[in-house]
Amino acid sequence: MISAPTTPPRPAPGDLAPDFTLASTDAKAVSLSSFRGRKHVLLAFFPLAFTSVCTTELCDFSTDFERFQRGDVEVLPISVDAVPSLREFKAKYGMRIALLSDFKREVSRAYGVLIPDRFHSERAYFLIDKSGHVVWRHVEATTGEKRPNEELLAEIAKLR
Repeated sequence: MISAPTTPPRPAPGDLAPDFTLASTDAKAVSLSSFRGRKHVLLAFFPLAFTSVCTTELCDFSTDFERFQRGDVEVLPISVDAVPSLREFKAKYGMRIALLSDFKREVSRAYGVLIPDRFHSERAYFLIDKSGHVVWRHVEATTGEKRPNEELLAEIAKLR
């Protein structure tokens, strides 16, 4: 009998966030560990580029770009889309933040948010402090829901 691979548990508040390095739309590899000691990080897993809720969510991140920066937070949106698709998505909507490609689904698996039968991630957020520890997480009940920026910014404000 062949068993399906198990999904690791989602990192919980207090856990060290799993490190990763992913390709970005800015033509640079981005490593989570590169922010340790420098900035807080908001990982924002989103299912697929060019879908309505994902478009709204990422455009909202761009709209509030300065507010996230004032919170000393780097927003890292992650999807399973390939970099060329993410570049087109970013350009079409004039997004101000780099998008990260988890094309091999390794990071989505490590964070326990990959939907195996759909092969894309759930919509999920992990707020990571400067020491690299998860301080807050939220996984949406459905991929059609998203957290408003005000809620995300309120969680970020607690880091001060």
